Amino acid sequence: MMDSRVLVALLLVSSFLCSSAKAERSGTVLFIDGQGHKYLRSPSTNGGVQSQSMLIAEVADAVSVLLGFGPSATLSAAGSSKLNGVLEPNPFDRPRAVFMLEVTGIKDLPQASISAIEKYSHALQRNTVLGSEKAKIELPGGEVSVVHLDDGLEDFTEKEITDLASFLGGSYVTDASQTMNGDIMGITLASGTMNLHLSKEADRKYVGMLLALMRNSKRARLMHEDLSQGTRRPAELTIGCFDGIKALREQYGTESIVQQGEELLLSVLSIVLDSLQAAYKGQLVAVVSFKPESQTKLDVVLTDWPSARMLVESNVSPVLNATILEVALVRTTLAWLTGIILLVSTLIGVCMLFNMPLTKDTLLYSNVKLD
Repeated sequence: MMDSRVLVALLLVSSFLCSSAKAERSGTVLFIDGQGHKYLRSPSTNGGVQSQSMLIAEVADAVSVLLGFGPSATLSAAGSSKLNGVLEPNPFDRPRAVFMLEVTGIKDLPQASISAIEKYSHALQRNTVLGSEKAKIELPGGEVSVVHLDDGLEDFTEKEITDLASFLGGSYVTDASQTMNGDIMGITLASGTMNLHLSKEADRKYVGMLLALMRNSKRARLMHEDLSQGTRRPAELTIGCFDGIKALREQYGTESIVQQGEELLLSVLSIVLDSLQAAYKGQLVAVVSFKPESQTKLDVVLTDWPSARMLVESNVSPVLNATILEVALVRTTLAWLTGIILLVSTLIGVCMLFNMPLTKDTLLYSNVKLD
């Protein structure tokens, strides 16, 4: 009897742990439509954002379709139905430009993002189911331009930090005795003042990722201006991962600075999206994914498409080469024989015509009356 109770207790504990692990492997994704364009379905009529579960691989397929390419061959019928619930059905009207950002360290959608959602006319929310493997966004290398948002995380200067603080309406206090390590950047938010100490690794990483986000988004805008001047415009994907919130959570736990970090990130993200929408003239869709895990779940794979076939001579085997020579010889012989026969026939006809009596030529002298 005791063994059965122990067994039942172990089963309950294991089921609880499995359910907790399953709950931890979920996230939220936002699809934000372009300004002045409609590439996404309208939100639900109940006044709030619609909530429906999507696999992370289906999110990757949605990004691929928005870029103007087809989804993966492994997309199921249920996944196709989910994409149909997010994307407009017109295959000839795609933005061909996507801003994709993964934000780690956030289990649920931040409350501060509600105002960011309401700012846009079309924004869809979906719950995501995170698997153990990464999802691949397979794109043709020669048909798409990719800009990574998380390039150059540690490569920033004090001037860039000062400009960022001033741009966000904050301040940057420097300590001459400690180069950058004793500096404090203060940002005024709706919930209060957020002080970031660059002497702490988490704060420094958070600030570095904010700078990388803004710097690389500007690089994407400049690249778009160059590409738009060409005769053939490729698809454009701006993708990256933001680990600053995860770093703050690991450093401070559940303190208010983590919520302030989420609020500041949403504010910066709103500024970045506004600038991108203006540069792309509304022909851009943003996909922002929030997840508790620290590992990125989306990988971009650039594949080589087969080039156009060229009519070139290939290496021919000796036997086949001999056969081709024999056929050419026969054709040349027949051509010469036919030409000689025609020439001889023409000469014979001319000679017979000159030696023919005039009265015998009924074609030329058909009206001549003979005695």
